[in-house]
Amino acid sequence: MKPPYKITGKILKLVALISEKIGEVNSAHLNKPPTELRKKNRIKTIHSSLEIEGNTLTIEQITAIVENKRVIGPKKDILEVKNAIAVYDYLDKLNPHSFDSFCEAHGILLNGLIESAGKLRNKSVGIVKGSGVAHIAPSNEMLKPLLNDLFDYLKNDDDLVLIKSCVFHYEIEFIHPFIDGNGRMGRLWQTLILKDAYPVFEFLPIETLIRERQEQYYESLGKSDKTGESTTFIEFMLEIILESLEELLNVQNINLTNIDRLNLFKSIVKEDFFTRKDYLKNFREISSATASRDLKFATENGFIEKFGDKNTARYRFK
Repeated sequence: MKPPYKITGKILKLVALISEKIGEVNSAHLNKPPTELRKKNRIKTIHSSLEIEGNTLTIEQITAIVENKRVIGPKKDILEVKNAIAVYDYLDKLNPHSFDSFCEAHGILLNGLIESAGKLRNKSVGIVKGSGVAHIAPSNEMLKPLLNDLFDYLKNDDDLVLIKSCVFHYEIEFIHPFIDGNGRMGRLWQTLILKDAYPVFEFLPIETLIRERQEQYYESLGKSDKTGESTTFIEFMLEIILESLEELLNVQNINLTNIDRLNLFKSIVKEDFFTRKDYLKNFREISSATASRDLKFATENGFIEKFGDKNTARYRFK
């Protein structure tokens, strides 16, 4: 069964604007951002997602953990960060359309934090806000059928991925399939769904913007709960996605290194053969000599194989 929501004029306008920004990102070679920017944004993502859930570690402490340095802080908070790093490093191995992958990711994210990491809850729960119950989640007997329907919708419905990612995020918060970690899983899985269609989303700090607008985030969840459909939440999350793309495009003086160019080109050509001319077409701002140096570097360091010589040379990534 398809989750309930309406496609409003605001949603259509936001989708059109986001599509334009994705085109600009691709033109600026930012669909796979430079290495340093990717690292910085990944750390911001982990910090923001965990801070929403009450983690006290700073960006500097999380950076130190990423760099395998010793950090002093609450054991639980440090473990949460290590688990988040592990699951984001594992992102390429996760299948956004697989329920088993979903549970596997939760198992990594909550490993050592709860006994039921990776397993659906076996009791009913309510979400308490202040002195009252804000939301009573569906009973545990309903979890598997609801999640099967949700993954079926994600895999087979004809709606745009941008919209389906928001719907999935909302429905995970509503269904509340796990004892703990549902917020983190909703945000993580939306990133995975988007990344599958548009690689740039793997390294966009969407979570940072959610944290900055945390009150509106919970308000949009609450409004959607009251109306019985995710329309309000879809509108809010599309605004966040648009803003994150705009922020990426506003980053000034991004200089791609030869490694950045090669990694980006590999994500485009994959295992196909290509020539120096093909490489230059994708990076019009570099000279022929720079392209030759890039390809020579890649060949000498075992990134690519070279077939033929001089003007007839063809290449393929290993």
